[in-house]
Formats: sequence, C-alpha cells, structure tokens
Amino acid sequence: MAQHEFQTEVQQLLHLIIHSLYSNKEIFLRELVSNASDALDKLKYLTVSDDAYKGIAFEPRVDLSFRKADGAGSTLTVADNGIGMNEADLIDSLGTIARSGTKAFLGRLSADAKRDSNLIGQFGVGFYSAFMVADRIEVVSRKAGEDKAYKWVSDGKSGYTIEDGARETQGTTVTLFLNDEGEEFASRWSIEDIIKRYSNHVAFPIYLT
Repeated sequence: MAQHEFQTEVQQLLHLIIHSLYSNKEIFLRELVSNASDALDKLKYLTVSDDAYKGIAFEPRVDLSFRKADGAGSTLTVADNGIGMNEADLIDSLGTIARSGTKAFLGRLSADAKRDSNLIGQFGVGFYSAFMVADRIEVVSRKAGEDKAYKWVSDGKSGYTIEDGARETQGTTVTLFLNDEGEEFASRWSIEDIIKRYSNHVAFPIYLT
C-alpha cells in the first residue's frame, strides 16, 4: 500500500468546497454520475475509433446502490463500466489538480452555494464534493485493456492510499462511507429525486438497486 499526500491545491479545494457548498450538498451525486457518464463516453468513442478497444464487450451503464445501516456505516455506491483508471490515472485525477483553470475556480468560489455548485461542474473538480457527505471514499478502478485493478482510499484530510484492487471488468466503482449529514442519501427516494432533477440528460441507462 502506497501513502500519498494531496497536492496543496487539492487541500484548499476540499476545504473551500465543504464549507462553501454545504447547503447544496446533494450536488455531489450529480457530479459522480456526470463523471461516470464521461468515462462511458470515452470508452464508447474508443470502441469505434481505436482497434485496440474494438474487441471489448461494452454495454454502457451506471449502477447506483446503497446500504442503510443502523447508526454509522451506511454507504452509497456509484459504478460504471467505462474507460477506468490505472494507478497513474488515479494519482493524476484524484490526487493532483493539474488542469488549467482550476486555480481560477478556487478564486471564484463565493458564498452563493447555487452559483458555486454550477461552477464545480464547469471546472471538473466535482468528485471532491462527495467529501461533504462522506467520512471516507473508496475508488476501485480498472482501465480498459488492462488486467490490473487499483483501490484508492481517502478521508479527504490525511491524503490517500493506493493499493491493488479487484474488479472483474473495466470501469470504476466509487463507494461513499456516509457521515451523519450524508445519512439522508442512503435512501431510494433521495437518490431517485436527485437523479431526476440533475441527471435526466445523461445518455446512458442509470440503474438503482
């Protein structure tokens, strides 16, 4: 298991998102579903444009599931069978903010939660909004065309770890271990309501089990 520290900008981003967007925290699910849709789009394109990927069995879908526990321990999971990530991708995508414009996002956050929640998708940093509702996040991913899967784990504070994971097919599974404020999202009604409001435009089927 390898221990990593977040890039300084990630730490700033986590702090600002959690404190600035807290009153509009349901947008985390919109962002996770949007990320899943992007991953499906990328693989869909490769399966028709790149010979290396044309043989991959691919029926794109997003799967949502939850487990309601008495007291602590409830979870919410978002999974896709899209392009997936290897170890280097996990470090680049979830531990480092190298994309241009992200520092501008930090500077444009305001006290207007509705405005800021729209910005978060625009700048591509929505994954981190999940820490508003989760004490810990686990990401298990396997990149299309590769045999090995990896597991990324973080509490959003002390950095993150990456170790070998297990996944039968390509794609990514994001599991949120919900905090007290996130318990409300371990509910079929809550999940369905958020998906209807924010994710009706997604081009791929979304299943809730």
